[in-house]
Amino acid sequence: MKIPDVDIPITPVRIPMEWIMRAERAVEKVRERLLKTCHTLEAAGIPYVVIGGNAVAVWVGSKDEGAIRNTKDVDVLLNRSDLPRAAEAMSAAGFDLAEVDGITMFLDRNDPMPSRGVHIIFAGEKIKPNDPYPAPAVVKGLRSPEGVDAIMLRELLILKLIAFRDIDRVHIRDMIRVGLIDDAVANLIPLELRPRLEEIRANPDG
Repeated sequence: MKIPDVDIPITPVRIPMEWIMRAERAVEKVRERLLKTCHTLEAAGIPYVVIGGNAVAVWVGSKDEGAIRNTKDVDVLLNRSDLPRAAEAMSAAGFDLAEVDGITMFLDRNDPMPSRGVHIIFAGEKIKPNDPYPAPAVVKGLRSPEGVDAIMLRELLILKLIAFRDIDRVHIRDMIRVGLIDDAVANLIPLELRPRLEEIRANPDG
């Protein structure tokens, strides 16, 4: 049976070049902030690992660079005992220590917006009082070609399962799609969190 021709009107959408350039610059600023933080802490000999969306990007990029998802947050795991030294090193690099809504962060002196700060999570402490587990230890898992040390895959997955926001589920799906999360990794997850993981594995496309 012949399929009839159908005229479907197409309305071109023109995106101003300024918007595109602004979005690209925002991504570049996050990358600059991330690299400056990592290089500063490493040069000062302070143990750290990157967590959150940038850690996901490091792991996903190790399998498929084209699958990396941009993120606007820079999240770093530190030992609380190292905070004074970290604050001194980051201050010399142009970042000031601050506490905003109960969140410890380093704010760029030239752009002190909390939403664009470097957010600090402390190893061995719960991020939220009702979390079932505390944040893991500062243990390096994978280093990017640019020198960003991401947390171990298992610990990254646990943090994502504890938070379990929409973006966390998206990040877990990204890791599943590139083959990072298999039965062996799933079996390392605490029993209390495993149903959340299996819920996503059963429907990886959302």
